[in-house]
Amino acid sequence: MSEAALACCQLAPRVGEPARNRAEARAAIVAAADAGARIIVLPELVNSGYVFADGAEARACAEPLDGPTVGEWSALARERDLLIVGGVCEDDGPVLRNTSVIVDRDGLRTAYRKAHLWDRESLFFEPGAEPPPVVETAHGRIATMVCYDLEFPEWVRLPALAGADLLCAPTNWPREPRPARERPAEVVRVQAGASSNRMFIAACDRCGTERGVDWVAGTVIVGPDGFPLAGPACIDEPTTIAARCELAQAREKRTSERNDVFADRRPELYA
Repeated sequence: MSEAALACCQLAPRVGEPARNRAEARAAIVAAADAGARIIVLPELVNSGYVFADGAEARACAEPLDGPTVGEWSALARERDLLIVGGVCEDDGPVLRNTSVIVDRDGLRTAYRKAHLWDRESLFFEPGAEPPPVVETAHGRIATMVCYDLEFPEWVRLPALAGADLLCAPTNWPREPRPARERPAEVVRVQAGASSNRMFIAACDRCGTERGVDWVAGTVIVGPDGFPLAGPACIDEPTTIAARCELAQAREKRTSERNDVFADRRPELYA
């Protein structure tokens, strides 16, 4: 397993503009690949935007996993030898899903449906009921989940216990008040999840005010020690952050001669 060149592309998708959203994602992927990235992470619902007026608008923005967005990412991954993780508004037949996909040169590797829905998302989406998948790739073991999922430590631990080296999380973090000079709590939770599980986490947020909602724009790449390798961006404009990650480091769970973050667990006490 070699060093992985990882990029997170913070973008500003807009509701009702799927062609524009796909074009902006495509341009960001190409630019990141040209700069040397081989693993590229995009925001949550990047094909559709986030602040839907109603269920009908959400459905109009949705597409199946064999639709144009995932199809284009698969083509780019094949042409440029990339692994792409991104969030899509998925038309899953009778229901809509807030979904994250992993695609590489072999096409769609997995699709994860967001299990923990935030606020008005429950008006539009059906929650997933499967744990975050872990995919064996040329770069290492890569997992994905979506945004609010990160706030549940037991959910973040599942892919870590399943062997994930890197957790990629497309996010749309609405901005909430915080004390001056404090780092966003969303970023702090990513750092805590990375440190407590000794794995890499890449959280790719969005930017751009949408229907009165502002965003944290806190795109960040965090190492197994819990410290950022790139970001947090925290600027309200599209940007790409990048880091080179030795994913093999995530397989060392010892923190001292006598301590191991997994071996020291006592799950019989937690029930």
